[in-house]
Amino acid sequence: MVACLYHYGVPKARMPEILRVNLTTGVCAREELPSHYAGLGGRGLTSAIVAREVDPLANPIGPRNKLVFAPGLLGGTACASSGRLSVGAKSPLTLGVKESNSGGQPGGHLARLGLLAVIIEGAGEAGKWTQLEISKSGAKLTPSLAVGLNNYAAVALLRKTFGPKVSFISIGRAGELRLAAASLAMTDMDGQPSRHAARGGLGAVMGSKWLKTIVIQPDDREKIPLAKPKVFQKAAKDFTQALMAHPVCGQGLAEFGSAAMMSLFNEMGVLPTRNFASGSFANSESLSGETLNQLTKSRGGEGRVAKGCMTGCVMRCAGVFPDQDGERVGKWPDFETMWAFGPNAEISDLDQVALYDRLCDDLGVDTIDVGGALAILMEAGVLKFGDAKGALAAVAKIAEGDPLGRIIGSGAAICGKVYGAFRVAEVKGQALPAFDPRSVKGQGVTFATNPQGADHTAGLSYASNILGLGKTVDPLAVGGQAEMSRQTQVLAAAVDALGLCAFVSFAFFENPKAVAAVVAMLNARYDWELTVKDLDLLGQKVLALETDFNRRAGLSAASDRLPEFFQDEAVGPDKTTFDVSPEELDKVLKFGDLETP
Repeated sequence: MVACLYHYGVPKARMPEILRVNLTTGVCAREELPSHYAGLGGRGLTSAIVAREVDPLANPIGPRNKLVFAPGLLGGTACASSGRLSVGAKSPLTLGVKESNSGGQPGGHLARLGLLAVIIEGAGEAGKWTQLEISKSGAKLTPSLAVGLNNYAAVALLRKTFGPKVSFISIGRAGELRLAAASLAMTDMDGQPSRHAARGGLGAVMGSKWLKTIVIQPDDREKIPLAKPKVFQKAAKDFTQALMAHPVCGQGLAEFGSAAMMSLFNEMGVLPTRNFASGSFANSESLSGETLNQLTKSRGGEGRVAKGCMTGCVMRCAGVFPDQDGERVGKWPDFETMWAFGPNAEISDLDQVALYDRLCDDLGVDTIDVGGALAILMEAGVLKFGDAKGALAAVAKIAEGDPLGRIIGSGAAICGKVYGAFRVAEVKGQALPAFDPRSVKGQGVTFATNPQGADHTAGLSYASNILGLGKTVDPLAVGGQAEMSRQTQVLAAAVDALGLCAFVSFAFFENPKAVAAVVAMLNARYDWELTVKDLDLLGQKVLALETDFNRRAGLSAASDRLPEFFQDEAVGPDKTTFDVSPEELDKVLKFGDLETP
């Protein structure tokens, strides 16, 4: 048996198709999945399509780039937390391959329409915004109903026309302006545009094609075909039980959201503060998961604890954050968002952080890159550290097309260049998330070497470095970090290809039964004969083809490095620097001779 998913070819169960939408010609056509993409889904498929069909030297906001949407291999099924949607393109931010991942309803809806990918190519006529409508009867392009609107107003307008059961993908003003940190909004189970494919500026790619919104009318009566239904059902039950038995997946995330990590990371000195000047924040408790939980419960009203972002989510980390009157502000801010507008900007007011999260969701921008830009502006004296209202006012300028707003909406790296900043925490043009690489070195290796740029979901190395899950490695040691980072990056790539939430990795690290259940579901879904080793090989191949695209795009090994100030400026109680050698970094994603699609 060939140990490679896409060598299994077309499964016996009905294989989903590709919808190819050419905005230049206006043609929307479904086609059979080409054999060279067989066995791929999610990030595996978006990256394979970009690597095969996009010129690595193409302008990311030009018509030669393509925007690809792909649910995972288990999308639309009864597998827990499997409705994630991968969005891929050449990134305006990193200039390399990019997969940006989101929860919400669109992933599951596309899967149940029998679509494994939607490929957007070409570009519409300049100045004429388009809407793509997808349903079981086909796909069509119509004039956009929401030109000039940010995401919340756009979705509210669309829901009046299409009803509450439809899901939407949209861009806000940042995407219309083609700003490099623009995101794509996905509607959640409440129909709110609160879930985002945020990283890498793919909202700018959608805007460059003059595509404002995508409307997905699900076919709730259509069930995903299963080659072996009873086997799948048992494996799905086993997987859910494995998730619920894990203290993080089964309890911690539901009670405290991803902000559950705030206090621990602060205590260990790995929480970047004041634009990465230190590793701890004196007022971190006011932004902790415990505080988030307590305020949500005490204020009541529309506030909700333990709420999922998509159908089938069992970890339920999303929540709904209420204001002091109990009215909904938005989703629970994720840990990275709370950090970006919190400790890194020295802001400790959770209500202001929630307003920041809502504003970024509305404008359609990445909270991490925009937060990085704000910290740079604070260090440059344009804004003041701790000034939440001033920072919110600056972010709001994005909607106006104001020069400062355009700079902020273009992300930390571009902001740093405009203001002549030296201490800019970015890799491949993408801002670092909420882990100081000097104090959690395995995560630093992942930030440096992953083809996606600095990305917290590209490999949960902190789980081994800090949380003690799986094979533990001292976060301050040099030895063992490269190999551990490699393993977590391979796992992340495979998880993304399956359409699973990244947080299932916590269970995977410690419970082999969780992984075995996923393999059993794949085999029962497609009539395959995979082993656990095949998942590892899938992750390797995804990383290999992404790295190859980046090299062809001009990103050499020199791009797989952290900024030099991390090597020169010590941080934390142990006064550590990032000292993993370039030679070690260059070995991380070397997989030998792997065949890629």
